[in-house]
Amino acid sequence: METSVHPREGGHSQQQSLYYYWIQFPRAPSRVCSGNVIPPVPKDNSHYIEGVSRYIWMPDGDDNLHLVDLEEPVDENFLASRNGNRNQYWLFTRQNRNNRQVLVNGNANSVRNSFYRGNRPTKVIAHGWGGSGNVNWIPQMVSAFLDRSNVNVIVLDWSSTASGSYTTSVRAVPDVGRHLANFLRFVFNTAGGNWNNVHLVGHSLGAHAVGNAGRAAPSRPVRVTGLDPAGPLWRGNSNALNRNSATYVESIHTDGGSLGIMDPISHADFYPNGGRNRQPGCSDSSCSHERAQPLFSSTVRNNHLNGRRCSNLDQASKNQCTGSTLKMGNSNLNKRGSGLYALSTGASWPY
Repeated sequence: METSVHPREGGHSQQQSLYYYWIQFPRAPSRVCSGNVIPPVPKDNSHYIEGVSRYIWMPDGDDNLHLVDLEEPVDENFLASRNGNRNQYWLFTRQNRNNRQVLVNGNANSVRNSFYRGNRPTKVIAHGWGGSGNVNWIPQMVSAFLDRSNVNVIVLDWSSTASGSYTTSVRAVPDVGRHLANFLRFVFNTAGGNWNNVHLVGHSLGAHAVGNAGRAAPSRPVRVTGLDPAGPLWRGNSNALNRNSATYVESIHTDGGSLGIMDPISHADFYPNGGRNRQPGCSDSSCSHERAQPLFSSTVRNNHLNGRRCSNLDQASKNQCTGSTLKMGNSNLNKRGSGLYALSTGASWPY
């Protein structure tokens, strides 16, 4: 796993930057690191306090770690040239499981000549910051959906915009979501489709992107699933995934209070193993943040993980809930539920 200091272009080299920070802040105590001091230990986000800390170690789509400055100025020039217009949409169906068909917004032939069918449910999958439609967890999820049922799976590749600094990509999220909503409306008008058959799934920043898409759609999609929705800069953010994003909104929290948001933001919020780092089998925050991906894919295949309803967030974070049960995840478009749920999982597939 590589490490670097953001921004990723220009400035000091990786070694120079880390040396500069360590000289400037030698052996900073953990209580000071919660503010503006650079955390010197790669991968370790134990210093991080939501809404207080300026720096956090964050993985990109290839699991390379970057030291992100949450106060880095937004690159307006980057946003002017890279926004939701640069989204790409890749279609996978049972007729083309392993070979994507590129659907182009505004190009009716790209839809009509594809294997898209308007009478099938449509699943959309969105990656997070620094990622792309090629990140390793997406094929697993595509396969799970296609093995489970005959659906259209559309992978949203917003890598052009997600490749900016974290603060810049955060700013871009609403526009990425609006363009996704406009694209789906175009597809439905061209080849059929129904918002009551749409399930949007996103990880980290991608969770907030699909949340914005749901709110921008002319009719609310039936379901949105947030996979450890991004936490830094999102607590109390009006652009975050929320209950208005779909008829039924669900979040799976696995690194709450660090890379993921801990607050309940959905109709149903699941907190496997307490919803925080460390998830079983994980040694760091990045692994815990990414655990939501295979957990969800496994529930699409097996529908086997049962949450128990909690009285409050503290109870959920301690995984001490004994209330009524609700299945976590799965692909059921008719699923409904509300409240906070906790559960225990295994350390490896199928969890």
